[in-house]
Order: sequence, then structure tokens, then C-alpha cells
Amino acid sequence: METKLYQNDIVWNKIFEEYHILSELEKNNCFIISSEKIRRFREPRLMAKYDHAVKLPKIFLDHNLSILPITRGSYIIAPFKTFHSFETDTTTDDNIIHLPLPDYLQSLTYDTTITSETFALNIAAASGILSDFLETNRIENNFLIPTVSGRMGSGIFDFQIDNISSGTTQLSINNAQIEIDAAYESCDFLAIFEAKNDLSEDFIIRQLYYPYRLWHNKITKNIKTVFFVFSNGIFYLREYTFDDLLNYNSLRLTKYKKYTLENTTITTQDIQKVLREAPDIAETTVPFPQADSFERVINLCELLKSQTLLKSDITNEYAFTPRQTYYYTDAAIYLGLLEKTNVGSSSLFSLSNIGNTLLQQQYKERQLGFCRQILSHKAFRDSLTLYFNTGRLPSRDELVAIMRESKLNISSNETFKRRSATILSWIKWIVSLINE
Repeated sequence: METKLYQNDIVWNKIFEEYHILSELEKNNCFIISSEKIRRFREPRLMAKYDHAVKLPKIFLDHNLSILPITRGSYIIAPFKTFHSFETDTTTDDNIIHLPLPDYLQSLTYDTTITSETFALNIAAASGILSDFLETNRIENNFLIPTVSGRMGSGIFDFQIDNISSGTTQLSINNAQIEIDAAYESCDFLAIFEAKNDLSEDFIIRQLYYPYRLWHNKITKNIKTVFFVFSNGIFYLREYTFDDLLNYNSLRLTKYKKYTLENTTITTQDIQKVLREAPDIAETTVPFPQADSFERVINLCELLKSQTLLKSDITNEYAFTPRQTYYYTDAAIYLGLLEKTNVGSSSLFSLSNIGNTLLQQQYKERQLGFCRQILSHKAFRDSLTLYFNTGRLPSRDELVAIMRESKLNISSNETFKRRSATILSWIKWIVSLINE
């Protein structure tokens, strides 16, 4: 299948051709380009900021390239390792910590709609989530004070970065623009936060490393860097440490916790009740899901909570490839959570009434509602029934047998095997909800 080129792909192809970037990279292993040269084709702010590896233009992906700002008005293109994949939950404590909001707050409540990363940070601070994670609540009179945020210069510093072609490269940064979502200072440290409201597989290390180097050079206190994500009522906090101040790629996960404002207790009996009572929905022409992360199905619905988006908008705004956009929107439609309207040659997506209702419910009711939508389909219902009957997750062969019995609109053996991975992943998600 031919890959569709988006605007940044097309423009970067023109820039590479105009400045012979690939041939320059062969000679020098890097290429420095000014904002002015990029602006001849399109605004640099739209062309040079990529938070996730999948968002890189096709010509970058094809040649293992990345781009970093090095001054206020210039960037370097090279085969750098600029992204870090999130560690899987299996290596960490998966319990969700419940910290409610103070009773005296009236402007923030449990049913407050969290519409931005800044709002999510404010709620996390108000509930004590940030203090608990950073362990300041254990020390008398050691308060977290919000301090620096917004856009600022990076200062001047040097560092090494892993280079796919040549081992490592030494870079010098001179007042490149950075943006800090939030920072909180205690008696002992400054904690710098990068905040997101979308779930992804990786992030660009620059978002933590450049602010870390700036403030390491400015103050004497310890600098902590925290990646913060809010989705589906859960606050995900990861603290990273750079083991080598001068090495961009030396970050290491040192702490990972999940928090919620609400009671997350869901019992085996709750899940089994949904399993018994879920309606039996007939299969339709909507493709059987191939979307292995159910958390990202929910996160996609959250993205569409207050807006309708074209398929291309979802690809541009979310950490999806075009193919993932196709798979995940189809999965949400299959479950009745999204609706699709054809607009010319494109498709417009919006929350369905069911999806909108679920996102307005509190944590327990919302999760059980998502379970109900999944278990309304025979293949998922029979797979979870097998799990409860045997006390183990079904094998791929068992899943494929269940899928065949469910008379799905699938003809290829390979397709059965691929789609069985979605069943297994979603069953794991349902089982992971049990917290009693």
C-alpha cells in the first residue's frame, strides 16, 4: 500500500532536494539549516517540532534522521537517537494510588472536565499527587511552589548524543528556544514537568534534557525531570534521571506511579456481572479491531470529546501513523464509541452518544461501561469466559478457534492471528481493572 504524503512530508522533500541534504549528510554526517531557509517553504514551528518518532516526516524515517534546535534560529539534521520509548508497566508497580481533592475546594471537583495539560497539573497539585510523587509531603514545611514555566532560552551548553552512523556526536547549544510546561521547587530540588494528555509509545528526550541543562547551570539545587500524562481519569508520573550530565541519551527511569482522584476499586464480581449482562451485538461490516492498546482507544475518544476531526487531523494531532489512525478509529466505531461521516473524499469523526455518555461518568462506571461495549461481542465475551473458567489467558490457537466460531468477517488465517492479538490485549486490559 502506497504511503500517503502529508504537507510536512511534501515540504521536507522539497527542502532536501533544494539544499542537497542527503548528499551533504553522506559527506558530513550532519546538516545545519537555518529557520530562514525553512521559512522559504513553510513556518519552522510547523516543520521542526516532533514530539514522537512516528510524527517525523517520511524522508527522516526512511533515512533514520532526526532534527534538533541548536540556536534560536537554526537546527541540526542527523541520524541521532533523539527519542526514548516508554518502559512497559510490567517492570513497575501497577497499583493506582487514590488521592482525593480537598473537601473545601469548590472550583475543582470530581466531575470537573480536564481540558488541558495545565489544568491536569493544577488538579494533581491540589490533590497532593505531585507532593506524594516527589515525597515532599513527608517533610514538615517543605512545600512545592510553582515557579518557572513557558518559553525561554536554553542557555549555552555542550553534550554528546548517540549517532546511528558514528557512535556519538558532540553538539553545542546556544540559546535554543525551549518550553517548560511547569516547574515546582521545594527546599531541596526543582522538579521540571513535561505534560501531555495523549498516550504514546515514546517521547523526544529534548523536552526533558534541554530544560534540565538550563536549570542545572542556573541553580545549585538538585534538578528532577518528570514526564506527566493524564488520560481516562489516571495521572501517570514518570521521573527520569540523567546519569551523565553531558550525555543526552543517559536518561533512566527512576520512579513511576499512577494516581487517581476517584475510588478505583473494581472487583472480579463487577467484571463477571458485566460479562453476564452484556447484550449480544451482531457483527457488522465494520472491520474486526486491530488495535492492541485499549487505553489508546479510550484516549482517542477523549481527543474527540469536545471536537470533531478529519482522519488527517487525528493523524497530525495524535501520536499515530496514518495506518494506526485507520485501525484505532475503526476499533472505536466497532465498539459504538465513535461515528464517521463522509466529507468529500475524507471522513469526519465524532463521539457517539454512547461514547459521550461514558466519558462523562466517574472512573468505575466508565471502565465497566467500556467493558460492556467490548463484551457485547461474542469473540471477546467467550475469550473472557475462558479466562475465568481456566484461570489463565487464552492461547493464540484458542483465540483463533473462538473467532472462527463467532463467524467474524475474516477470511485469512494470518488476519485471524493478527486480530487475535487485539482480543488478548483487550482481555488483559479488562483483567487489569480488577483491584480488590
